[in-house]
Amino acid sequence: MKDILRRHHVLKEEIVELINKQIKMEAHSSSAYLAMAAWCDVRGYDNSAEFFFKQSDEERVHQLKFFHYLTDMECDAVSPGTDMPQHEFPTLRSVFEKALEMEIAVTDSIHNMVKVCREHGDIATEEFLRWFVQEQIEEEFVARRTLELFDVLGEDKIGLGLLEQQVLSVQYDGGNA
Repeated sequence: MKDILRRHHVLKEEIVELINKQIKMEAHSSSAYLAMAAWCDVRGYDNSAEFFFKQSDEERVHQLKFFHYLTDMECDAVSPGTDMPQHEFPTLRSVFEKALEMEIAVTDSIHNMVKVCREHGDIATEEFLRWFVQEQIEEEFVARRTLELFDVLGEDKIGLGLLEQQVLSVQYDGGNA
């Protein structure tokens, strides 16, 4: 019985709050990527739209991973409402700039959670977060690499056409360049 009761005290309240904030952040990212996909789709950027539809799905998966972690640890997970994401963008480049900005914010949030876990000696949650740390390396790389393509290819019609062809082929190779 003592082990069963211990389970209720595994996660510190501060960590539960941070994970619930992350759940909301992931939900907002999913919604924002969906808005980006719609913007791209309407303007004929089909590959960019497909890229952002996939990103939206991934963020939803991340949200659920955090949600399930809390419930598995017998903590209250909060199903969040989200703020309205940005729907209008001046250029395709600005869409990808916003994506990178969001990924950097997510990375910062996850790194902060790892830091707090270390302060509290929460090895289980830190280990759980390891996957997300690696995922963010990839997410930021892909966003940065796509922005680099704008610099290389330009933003005229030909450059945007070439960029559209490349968007789905940008992948992270785990640092094995």
